[in-house]
Amino acid sequence: MPLSQSLPLPKALTASPWRRLKTWWLRLTPQRQDRFAMMAPLAAVVLFLAAILSAFAYLRLEEISREREAINRDVEYTQQRLRLRLLEQQEQLGRFAREVASREISHNNFMIRAEALANLYPELQGLTWIDEHRRVRADYHTANLPAPEQKSGELADITEGTIDNFGLARELLIPIYSEPNAREGISSTLELYLPLIEKARFKGTLLALYSVDAAFRYGVPDEINAKYAMSLHNAQGKLLAGTTMSEGRLKRHLLPWASPVNVYEMPVSPIGNGLTLRGQAYRTSLGVIGSALFWLVMVLSAITAWLLLANWSHTRRRIQAQDALVQETAFRRAMENSMLTGMRALDLQGRITYVNAAFCQMTGWSEADLVGKTAPFPYWPEEDFELLKQRLNEELSGRILPSGIQFRVKRKDGTIFDARLYVSPLIDAFGMQTGWMTSMTDITEPNRAREQLAASYDRFTTVLEALDASISVAPLGSDELLFANKLYRQWFGTQVAGHMQLVAEAGVLPPANSDETRDTVDAFAGLPTDQLADKDAESAEIHLGALGLWLEVRTRYLSWVDGRLAQMVIATDITARRYAEEQSQVQAERAQTASRLITMGEMASSVAHELNQPLTAINNYCHGMVSRINSKQINEDELLSALEKTAKQAHRAGQIIHRIRSFVKRSEPNRSISSVATMIAEAVELAEIELRRRNVKLNQYLMPNLPNLLVDPILIEQVLLNLLKNAAESVDAAQRPSAQRIIKLRVAQTYVNDKAVIEFVVIDSGAGIAPDAMERLYEAFYSTKADGMGIGLSLCRSIVESHHGRMKAENLYNGDIVTGCCFTFWIPIAEPQSSTPTKRPVQPTLLIPS
Repeated sequence: MPLSQSLPLPKALTASPWRRLKTWWLRLTPQRQDRFAMMAPLAAVVLFLAAILSAFAYLRLEEISREREAINRDVEYTQQRLRLRLLEQQEQLGRFAREVASREISHNNFMIRAEALANLYPELQGLTWIDEHRRVRADYHTANLPAPEQKSGELADITEGTIDNFGLARELLIPIYSEPNAREGISSTLELYLPLIEKARFKGTLLALYSVDAAFRYGVPDEINAKYAMSLHNAQGKLLAGTTMSEGRLKRHLLPWASPVNVYEMPVSPIGNGLTLRGQAYRTSLGVIGSALFWLVMVLSAITAWLLLANWSHTRRRIQAQDALVQETAFRRAMENSMLTGMRALDLQGRITYVNAAFCQMTGWSEADLVGKTAPFPYWPEEDFELLKQRLNEELSGRILPSGIQFRVKRKDGTIFDARLYVSPLIDAFGMQTGWMTSMTDITEPNRAREQLAASYDRFTTVLEALDASISVAPLGSDELLFANKLYRQWFGTQVAGHMQLVAEAGVLPPANSDETRDTVDAFAGLPTDQLADKDAESAEIHLGALGLWLEVRTRYLSWVDGRLAQMVIATDITARRYAEEQSQVQAERAQTASRLITMGEMASSVAHELNQPLTAINNYCHGMVSRINSKQINEDELLSALEKTAKQAHRAGQIIHRIRSFVKRSEPNRSISSVATMIAEAVELAEIELRRRNVKLNQYLMPNLPNLLVDPILIEQVLLNLLKNAAESVDAAQRPSAQRIIKLRVAQTYVNDKAVIEFVVIDSGAGIAPDAMERLYEAFYSTKADGMGIGLSLCRSIVESHHGRMKAENLYNGDIVTGCCFTFWIPIAEPQSSTPTKRPVQPTLLIPS
């Protein structure tokens, strides 16, 4: 609008100059008037800025001049304070140094005096007494300083600069200050070397360690530190303590009064150029509220604001409305384009009025191909026209369920995919329904995954139903049966009683039932189900009388699909296996008995010879006594002696028969804690018959104090007898001379795989075992003897392995010549019986290799 209408002039300004100005203004065209009106706020702003800059320039220069004088005075005062404080501490430390030099003080006294000085002067961080040989005599550090690495009596760990200061103190015999040390991560320190002088002789230095930060805090007055940015710097200008301010170079170049003229620094005595005190005044503003310049600025500001409000009010409202519309449109367009769900709008007649980018991308049809189309739509498959028309009528009538409908969609390239459609009414700004808004999602991949999951479940269920083992799953603390396969249902029905019976018979204690209806907390809350599921399955063999079956029951815990802790029981019918094991055990016992009978049969001639000796002696004693009694040539003592000898020979014959009978007769395995020495003695007693017959000598070594074994002693004796008999036959077959017809038996305790065992070793001096026979040595019914049955060594290895031991054979060589054979087997030492019985009893069985 024209300026004449918006700015009425006062009466005092209506004189002739102002009237001529008004006339000139009215002669301008409205366009020029608007142009000048738009330039008026700009002129006011420029004038306002010029006035502000001039005022601030003048005030700032005055302020800088006053600050320069004040900061110089305060920095000098602060420097005097720091200097006097350092000199006072230097004097106190000098007295202490003279005391240390004049008389030898103890380490404890030094530490006490040092601690007192550190408490008196907080900036003092440590005191070190270094003798003239640069060895540490005593060292005190406060808790704020890291512990030193050198110890008392060691050579002081000092740097090159410290060596120079130490040398200066030695040469000049005056206190020497070092340059401040600024290390990364550690507060800056200052070192003072006080020479220790006794009778003009240098005795070392007293090294005082100051914290520059503490010296700054306790040496700079608080009122000075509050007014200025005080700081301590080293000779290179690096900040050691305090605070400093930095200003941009651009500002200093453009505004001359903004240069850092309010900074003043001077060295701190008596340290000299090594430590500099710097003070910098904070920026302050001058209060000019009561000045005429301030009110001039206010008037100009008010005029500028009034002109801007008058000219920009309408423009601002128009721009705001336009921006809001653009933002709303852009926001809605962005939402539509970023959605993965296809959106489609229909009017009440079923005509497409809108599709978004996702709908076009799904179907492959463009917006121009779809908008304005009516049924049948281009994305309808031809074979589904009738069905989709019916669904469209339901959609237009509002009969679509909230869960949506599923149908097939044809892309522009002819491919088909499955989609789900959700329908909602389309309401305009006046609350009237103008159509239907539908959202479409591609469910091809979810359908495929669902079908694969269903097929996988069917395969899994089919496999479980076809298993020859009963499988059941039940949650802990509940009577619900979660899963049961076909065999379980055949055996126990559909109730959980069979599952609980299997758990009870297997020896797994079921958890106590809990009434969770009265408590919202699960009875098994806090139980680590992930660790329970990783545990090995527990196994037991039970017999169910109701079914007449032997079952192997395996149980384990698992986390069910709903998060509950459940127990799975797998029961396998092992009736046939148990019968087979029993039959195998019976056959093994028969084979053992047959082996002993065969062994006794082979030793029959030796046994007959062994029995013939005591029987012949008995016969001779009896005939001798009868003839001497008839001739009356025997007295009572001689008769008694002859009868005792006869009885002794009879007892010997009976003992031989009893030993052979007990060895052959017993067939039932009977494991017990048995003495190794007893088993060796009884086996050797039987084997000596064969050894004497073949003229073979037995050398035996039995380690003293051998522990007992949990074995069947008769079976172990059978193994030893077999090995000794085979060794004697090997020596006899090799036709060794008398001096070499020897068998060695060694029994000792040793360790196999960190397990204590008793090792039995039988070494003969025969011709050894052929390489081809070595490979088939333990094969059943394989024998290198013409009349052998080939079950001896096979049974021996089965007996040893049934006792959890191992057996091996190897030839002995002297160079390339075989000098004999060595058979070795070991049996684990019996461990103390556990007080807790195992869940699966282990019965001894003999495994005969095929």
